[in-house]
Amino acid sequence: KLNIDVDAVQRAVEGLTYLLTESSKLMISEIDFQDSIHVLGFSDELNKLLLQLYLDNRKEIRSILNELAPKLPSYHSLEWRLDVQLASRSLRQQIKPVVTIKLHLNQNEDQTAQVLQTDPSTLLHLIQQLEQALGEMKTNHCRRIVRNMK
Repeated sequence: KLNIDVDAVQRAVEGLTYLLTESSKLMISEIDFQDSIHVLGFSDELNKLLLQLYLDNRKEIRSILNELAPKLPSYHSLEWRLDVQLASRSLRQQIKPVVTIKLHLNQNEDQTAQVLQTDPSTLLHLIQQLEQALGEMKTNHCRRIVRNMK
């Protein structure tokens, strides 16, 4: 009926879907949305229709996106143990430390446990990387990104 290729219609629908989902994720204002679609070169009437479509549906789109988001497990508690092998039959003087960690997680009202085992040097490296990531979160750049994600 439209006398348009099927691929062109599919690309248009995918583009419109992408525009609405990304705008809804970022909760951009009316002015920012208008600036975003003005670049596309549509007529003023179509720009107004797209803006109205966005304003009418952004809350519903956000709720659907929240339902589709994966539910990640959350921290509940941690148990750890340090085992050290001091000697064996073949080697009488050796020190072989192993750290065993039992991580209790909550996921969808269920509690699960993950057992991890590592040597102290790898654990220290992991701690340093996590502290570096926490320090990175305090930079202005990361704060702006987190603020825009909300």
